[in-house]
Amino acid sequence: MAEATIGQRRSYDGALCTVRYIGEVAGTTGSWLGVEWDDPSRGKHDGQHKGVRYFTCKSQAPTSASFVRPTRPADPPQTFLSALQCKYAPPEDHQQSGQPAPRPIFFSGKLAEEVGFEKIRRQQAQLGELQYVILDSTKVATAYSDDEKAKGQQIGQVCPKIRELDLSRNLLEHFDPVVEVCAELPLLRSLKVNWNRFRNVLEDKKLESARDAFKGVTELALEDTFLTWHEICHIAARFPALLTLHAGSNQLSSLTPLPPSAPFTSNLVTLDLEFNQFTSLSDLAPLSALTSLKSLILKKNKISTIADPNNKPPIFSPTLSYVDLSYNLISSWSFVDTLPACFPGLTSLRFTHNPLYDNPDLDTPGSTPASAPQQQTAAGSGGGLGKTEEAYMLLVARLPSTLKTLNFSTVTPADRADAEMFYLSRITKQLSSVPETEEHAILDKHPKWKYLCDLYGEPAVTRRQEVNPNFLEARLIDVKFWGVFADDGGEGKEGNNNKEVKIPKSFDIYAVKGIAGRLFGLRPWEVRLVWETGEWDPVGGFELEEGEESEGEESEDGVGGQKEVGGEEKKGRWVKREVELKDGPRQFGYCVDGLEVKVRVERR
Repeated sequence: MAEATIGQRRSYDGALCTVRYIGEVAGTTGSWLGVEWDDPSRGKHDGQHKGVRYFTCKSQAPTSASFVRPTRPADPPQTFLSALQCKYAPPEDHQQSGQPAPRPIFFSGKLAEEVGFEKIRRQQAQLGELQYVILDSTKVATAYSDDEKAKGQQIGQVCPKIRELDLSRNLLEHFDPVVEVCAELPLLRSLKVNWNRFRNVLEDKKLESARDAFKGVTELALEDTFLTWHEICHIAARFPALLTLHAGSNQLSSLTPLPPSAPFTSNLVTLDLEFNQFTSLSDLAPLSALTSLKSLILKKNKISTIADPNNKPPIFSPTLSYVDLSYNLISSWSFVDTLPACFPGLTSLRFTHNPLYDNPDLDTPGSTPASAPQQQTAAGSGGGLGKTEEAYMLLVARLPSTLKTLNFSTVTPADRADAEMFYLSRITKQLSSVPETEEHAILDKHPKWKYLCDLYGEPAVTRRQEVNPNFLEARLIDVKFWGVFADDGGEGKEGNNNKEVKIPKSFDIYAVKGIAGRLFGLRPWEVRLVWETGEWDPVGGFELEEGEESEGEESEDGVGGQKEVGGEEKKGRWVKREVELKDGPRQFGYCVDGLEVKVRVERR
């Protein structure tokens, strides 16, 4: 192994590291190497030992560094060709030994390089047929050795058909060896160099004029390299056909302006920036210059705001249709309401695992903090809906109809109608909880209120300063649910499917459906509720002549404005009155009479 230098990449028993310090350590004798491990869990400190700062790591992890003796044996580095030969054409000669060569395995027409957890010993000296090569963790440090050059060995002659190349987790210190390898692979389309620690790519001379080497590459992965955004753009600018760029896990917290002459600014379709440290969408404002971008992955950052007070919200290209904001720190519905302005072309969104998604009432009046325990009862704020279901409905309703998928689920017209009705009922519930003089403060948080009222009708808002226990609104309605499902042959057996629960009169019908769905194992939108009044009504309002048969027909009921459905006959001129409880913002107590009701549950 060559004498240690600052920035040198080394491997000890397969564990990769970078030399950050060479010298003495107080309280010890002799010289030490201060190294930063690629795996931060292997170290003991961050370059500061017993109060003395010896070096600084690129990683922000507190245990990524340690000291090792210069005499500790290091694993020998490999060239690209030696690593390729070692992995895909091992020394064992099956033909000479009389053993049959392993059969190559194909998936979807692609020659598999690895199967399960075992590396297959293959390539009966057919390196020239390889198309998909994985050389991660093979200690590659250079393209060629002096000996290989002296023998005239050429990468382009040994493996000219490589289309996808993975050089992740190796001993590459500069990008120049990558240029040398790729320059001889004319069919290369995908390049991964994740988990390498390059010194200063801005000074790599071969990279500066490397566009011909990468002319066919459409996908580049630079994850966990700790490169700055400026360095990432400097490399990406040498890929004239680049469509997909992966730059996750690089500790990025803001972006510098893009190089105006770089081809990728007008070509790039997918950008992956997951597992970084952005806190606001305004940190990503330079990406608005990407005129062809369609997918933006921002998973696992620290995003909580659209923009800080000193910045305007960024407006991204209308070509950007898919955004992944999952696993961030978003806790305000105002963030969601601003998304359509920032992403005018948004048609698909992933939003799970944000505080707002786990507790959709987070920024509404009287809500419970996310850290407080949530009680799942019929009288809880969810009204029978799970928190994630409620968040999904509110997201669909608050975002425009151009949204076609949410969290990988297709948003159908029926889903949208249900969500908007649910959202309208939630706004009404908030309005009923405040005096009329404070109504504007509630409506300011719901910019779609007028649109929803125009679409479904403005609901009546009932307010009381104080709730008297003697008022009906303060009481619970004893509801007896019984189920009628197709698996019962269409005829439910009352008594077998009875469920009794007390429900506040103030709940809307959608909340009641949520409770019924939970009791019978149905999703709320699959539930049909019919209130069995126990009363009999004359058919059509007239008496039948003797011998005539009565026919059930629909009529309108004044209570709750709900439609009635025909039922069984009584003496040829009466029908049992039943009222279907349809979705709407009206309170449950205004749709039924009395404190004890019987409701039939059917699957739509």
